[in-house]
Amino acid sequence: MQTIKNFLFLFTFHEIKKLILLTAMILIMGLLDMIGVASILPFVAVLTNPSLIETNSIINSIFNASIIFGIEDDKDFLFILGVLVFAMLVISLSFKALTVYAQHRFVQMREYTIGKRLFESYLRQPYSWYLNRNSADLGKNILSEIQAIIGNGLNPLIEIMAKGVIAIAMILLLILIDIKLALVVGLILGGAYSLIFYILRSFLNRIGEVRLNSNKSRFLILSEAFGAIKEIKIKNLEKIFINRFDAPSKNYAKTTAQSQIAKNLPRFFLEAIAFGGAMLLILYLMMKKGNFNEVLPVITLYIFAGYRLIPSLQQIYNSLTQLTFINPSLNSLVNDLKNLSEIKSYNDQDNVLFKKKITLNNIQYSYPNSSRVTLKNINLTVNAKNVVGLVGSTGSGKTTIVDIILGLLETQKGTLEVDGKIITKKNIHIWQRLIGYVPQNICLIDDTIASNIAFGIDKKSIDLKSLEKASRIANLHSFVENELEKKYQTIVGERGVRLSGGQIQRIGIARALYHSPQVLVLDEATSALDNQTEKAVMDAINNLSKNITIILIAHRLSTVKICDEIYMLNNGELKQQTYDELIKNNN
Repeated sequence: MQTIKNFLFLFTFHEIKKLILLTAMILIMGLLDMIGVASILPFVAVLTNPSLIETNSIINSIFNASIIFGIEDDKDFLFILGVLVFAMLVISLSFKALTVYAQHRFVQMREYTIGKRLFESYLRQPYSWYLNRNSADLGKNILSEIQAIIGNGLNPLIEIMAKGVIAIAMILLLILIDIKLALVVGLILGGAYSLIFYILRSFLNRIGEVRLNSNKSRFLILSEAFGAIKEIKIKNLEKIFINRFDAPSKNYAKTTAQSQIAKNLPRFFLEAIAFGGAMLLILYLMMKKGNFNEVLPVITLYIFAGYRLIPSLQQIYNSLTQLTFINPSLNSLVNDLKNLSEIKSYNDQDNVLFKKKITLNNIQYSYPNSSRVTLKNINLTVNAKNVVGLVGSTGSGKTTIVDIILGLLETQKGTLEVDGKIITKKNIHIWQRLIGYVPQNICLIDDTIASNIAFGIDKKSIDLKSLEKASRIANLHSFVENELEKKYQTIVGERGVRLSGGQIQRIGIARALYHSPQVLVLDEATSALDNQTEKAVMDAINNLSKNITIILIAHRLSTVKICDEIYMLNNGELKQQTYDELIKNNN
């Protein structure tokens, strides 16, 4: 029951309505299946004993009614009866095919919709949420775990519904024929499957936990290995990472194989029971009826019913083992979604205009799960069209201040204001549209230089004039035009593997300038540039300062020389200094 609740939690109201419709189709399919099999009984009975047309009141009534349609003798009646039985089976199978199509479409579309919703939920979490999450684990949840939960969870759950309806319909049909015999058959087959599942349930749950943790480790190790490929090649660490990957990968394969073995374990044993049971059934009916002609229709019915019943029971058992095996992953996903912050939509109607100043008022901040206070009562004013430098040792809080200005971190105390207006969740996106940001580590996508500069813009919508203007300021245009055969259409490779560190950083600067921001924030953005290139970029940025506001975290003293104001951070406290004081007091 908890598994069903977990799946319903993952569905939207519209998807639940689709599930109800699918359930109705499954019920109709079971009813048609039962009628199709039941229709065989009178046909075989008349086929083996034509005198029933006269002696059996029900069949005789059908025969008399058929005279209206020109049926005059037993042969014609038997032929029409066979055609009707065949037509009923065709109708039953056709509707079954339609239901199976609807079932598979529903299941596969849930992999798409749940994956999309999870991806959206992750992306909409506050920046601070990512500080304690691993990107490989998030990717594993979206791509691998949802696929496993849908394939080994939702699909088996729907199969239990479908095959359960068929099994119940067949048992009801057999009960109508011979209640004692039907109950014996149902108890033997159902009891055997139930007993085996009960014995294996805890084992399946345990290996499901191992599979979940092993899959997480696989994704994490792969992400680490390919992310540090240069260091691995230089230090010949391939064997170490292969060995690290070996154990969780082997555990993942072993637990998956074990679940498959458990799923198919009772099949052969119960097929033997079914075969032996069929022989006992024939002997029982022969002893009870005494006449083979009377026994044959019932035997035929049981054979057709068994043809439907035994595979249905096997599929129900298979589905239950898959559900139990994947249940730890389902619980993990549901708990993950429940713990995510609710996604709220704002209309961005609270407009933000930046003409005068950015103000940090009495800001205090501590990172999640940390007792250390990163920023202590920070008061800072950045005047429009000024260049402000932030300097300090590693861990002093420079990047934290920048992240608060960018709206990435929400303070525990104090406010961020722009021209006197407090920045909140209702207007944060408008404020962020005015900002160009260059991080210390530029993340490039495996696409063209043009697409990396116009990051997030459709290729057909890229403004070539803005592209070239931003590239010239970043001192990138000359390199692209003179040294690259395909110029701005050159593919940079994964994470810019085909470019130097300086070239990657210049693309990052051009990206920040592409949208002509009013505020440019540089987080040690020139640290990978050589002195000559840095000077050219800083000269261009200095010229920009007549039109935009620049906030930069400095790596070199030469960088802050152009600043109108310089702030020194030490242990989370801020102090304003001149360039000369910085040179004199802080070696």
